[in-house]
Amino acid sequence: MSNVSNLVKSIQDIMRKDAGTYGDAQRLEQLGWMFFLKIFDDREKQLELLRDNYNSPLPEHLRWSVWASDPEGITGDALLDFVNIRLLPKLKTLTAGASDRLSTLIRTTFEDANNYMKNGTLMRQVINKVNGINFNASADLHMFGDIYEKLLKDLQSAGNAGEFYTPRAVTQFIVEQVNPHPHQPPLLHQGPAHD
Repeated sequence: MSNVSNLVKSIQDIMRKDAGTYGDAQRLEQLGWMFFLKIFDDREKQLELLRDNYNSPLPEHLRWSVWASDPEGITGDALLDFVNIRLLPKLKTLTAGASDRLSTLIRTTFEDANNYMKNGTLMRQVINKVNGINFNASADLHMFGDIYEKLLKDLQSAGNAGEFYTPRAVTQFIVEQVNPHPHQPPLLHQGPAHD
């Protein structure tokens, strides 16, 4: 378990340096879609070996092994642009192809996915850490369960570190009640009107 803790801690340490991943909730969501793509890519490698007629539901340039597997690959602003402009929007609208069930799975998985990271160099470092896990190896696959448990445990105890997760339903309710508008001064408590 110390190996898992070290891996999670090193990923969290990288993400804490990024202005966009300011809490464990953002870090967990960010890692969630990254892990999904890496696991899916490792699984596709198996399917390509086992099935002669396997066709990926993903366009070639969106497959993890194409854009993420090279540790010296795309980074910085180019990586952010790729993720924000090409990758996530396409995955959110992936149309059913030869692998209808898989396309639907990917599309629904990424419907609400966000890239919170603002620094492409730090994102590359996180990707390189994720690349260190081979989800086709049973030991690494088992380790993923431990990673997930560790992340959830950290999320649960985030308040101890001064980080608090506010559920989306609560934040949505607050936004609806406050009804903020650009260039509107903040709402200050006003006492009863005096005539």
